[in-house]
Amino acid sequence: MGAAVDLLVEELIEARTSRAMTQEEWARTVKFSPTHVSSVETRHRPPTGEYVAAVDRAFQTGGAYTRLLVRLASFDSAPIWLRDWIEIEREAILLRWFEPAYVPGLLQTEAYARATLAGGRFTAEEIDRHVASRLARQAILNRDVPPQLIAVIDEAVLRRPAPGHPGLMREQVERIVALAELDHVQVQVVPASTGIYLGLAGQFIVAEMPDDSRVGYADNQLKAQIVDQPGEIVRLVRMWEVVRNYALPLKQSLELIKEVSKIWT
Repeated sequence: MGAAVDLLVEELIEARTSRAMTQEEWARTVKFSPTHVSSVETRHRPPTGEYVAAVDRAFQTGGAYTRLLVRLASFDSAPIWLRDWIEIEREAILLRWFEPAYVPGLLQTEAYARATLAGGRFTAEEIDRHVASRLARQAILNRDVPPQLIAVIDEAVLRRPAPGHPGLMREQVERIVALAELDHVQVQVVPASTGIYLGLAGQFIVAEMPDDSRVGYADNQLKAQIVDQPGEIVRLVRMWEVVRNYALPLKQSLELIKEVSKIWT
């Protein structure tokens, strides 16, 4: 993990020890396992948005740790080229997110996030930093007033196996189901029967900001591109309408996700 995330872990440890609580007592209070608490405190597992939100609820902090996690996600745990987008993502009130190849980062489990980074492109230390950053970004979904997330994914994303990682896809698809049942998270699926369509050209996100402006984001193998020119935003929004029209309605999408989850059990 990066030094920024280490700072949050130190704050969590201080919060526990200042209350003279053991890890077991802390775990019971925040409703996580003692093993999970220990893994966070020993830096073997990054503090996720769900975990810090549980701490905030248990100790009625007013969301202090969640806000800290979101802010720290833009520091040294994130790639330099991603930090500007993380700040935009943190301020957005609506995120329209299309993914033809992967589960959207805000919906990923730790194991899935790690699997997407494996393969030799990154060192073990870089993978740890990137995973910590990705999981920290998820904290925005646990805020008192979270952004609305509308995600459209290709059905192939749900069916793509992770060789050598038994149980990974089952856990991941179950997480999508759980999040898709939240009021502020919508997940729609472009069914395999659609065949070839324009969205396969690549992933993109359109963020709606509090001042009604829009900012776009597109990722590739080397770096992210932040788009803010009006003409380019219009093109992204048009593409969004195209891919969403291919997608199944919400209820049918959730039924399909649950159906696919059965192949991973």
